[in-house]
Amino acid sequence: MPTPTPSVELSIVMPCLNEAETLAVCIDKAQEYLQRSGIVGEVIVADNGSTDGSQDIARAHGARVIDVPTKGYGAALMGGIDGARGTYIIMGDADDSYNFANLDPFVERLRAGDELVMGNRFRGGIAKGAMPPLHKYLGNPVLSWIGRLLFRSPIKDFHCGLRGFNRKSILELHLQTTGMEFASEVVVKATLGGLRVSEVPTTLDKDGRSRPPHLRSWRDGWRHLRFLLIFSPRWLFLIPGAIGFLFGFIGAGILAFGPVSFQGIGFDLQTQVYLAALTTVGYQAVLFAILIKIYAQHEGYNIPRSRSFDRLEKRISLESGAIVGLILFLIGLAIAIVQLVTWGSVKFGALDGQTTIHSAVLAALLMILGAQTIMAGMFLGALKVGLRRG
Repeated sequence: MPTPTPSVELSIVMPCLNEAETLAVCIDKAQEYLQRSGIVGEVIVADNGSTDGSQDIARAHGARVIDVPTKGYGAALMGGIDGARGTYIIMGDADDSYNFANLDPFVERLRAGDELVMGNRFRGGIAKGAMPPLHKYLGNPVLSWIGRLLFRSPIKDFHCGLRGFNRKSILELHLQTTGMEFASEVVVKATLGGLRVSEVPTTLDKDGRSRPPHLRSWRDGWRHLRFLLIFSPRWLFLIPGAIGFLFGFIGAGILAFGPVSFQGIGFDLQTQVYLAALTTVGYQAVLFAILIKIYAQHEGYNIPRSRSFDRLEKRISLESGAIVGLILFLIGLAIAIVQLVTWGSVKFGALDGQTTIHSAVLAALLMILGAQTIMAGMFLGALKVGLRRG
């Protein structure tokens, strides 16, 4: 991996996949900016397997081409970042929608010590037809709002393609994603990692290409949302799951002793069945939140950590999960055996249906929770198996 040299302050990196129509003008604008500002820099085209001659165009206009064989927006950018020589990097799409001739606001903030400087197209101005209404009024605002809510990020335009950062700081985040969700990963990990993050106005012009963009609205929007949710299992799964589990389990347990009336409203078997279902789903959500967080940490994602969770992670294992699960299962099985013995005492004849079914629901619920706990413990054991990674 190349290391930054004092002679290169700024690397302008453009991901490229068949951008022959607009690549030249983007490079020329970037070169013009470097000459006008007097910044010692370079223009890098991170090519992702172009077949339209983009590589030759880039070299003819003075850019350095880095071939990135791994497909994907994030993979191309990481290839460019790895190969860059500058202390600072400004990345932007090569579709002529961003103005590479005006990068002063980014450079000023980077020189002032900010480690990630995001462009904000909503503050700087979006040209007519430059952003589809679906992205402008739904996709970008909603996903950015979710990102701010879950991660307390100051960024209001999570998906702006023009952004600058300190190369060393970004490499230390160990970015993992290879697709479009890379845009979200940079912001989320920078925020969680305590980097100095800021935002500057930037403009968005209409895409200069005649072909459709690589971006696929629903597919890539889902990939961004999925990434945000995986990085915040507490709010999506843990807290709602814990509330559902406790409410359902307490309610189902109370109704196991018979019908209950509260302020003239009667709660009976039907309510108990639904509460048991709520308990099961809530418990599954809690287990999923714990397992997904352990998995993310195991895979190197820099997700938020807490002392309470670290203590919990040390205590839970395949063995502890098996013990707790077995205890729950055996309690449920014991209730079922008592019912079987009671049934046998009347020579397997008719029983009081209401009392029997109430107890059977509780027994089945405990056995289901026990089985879930055992399987979760086994999955956790598989996660913690040491693997050699090539």
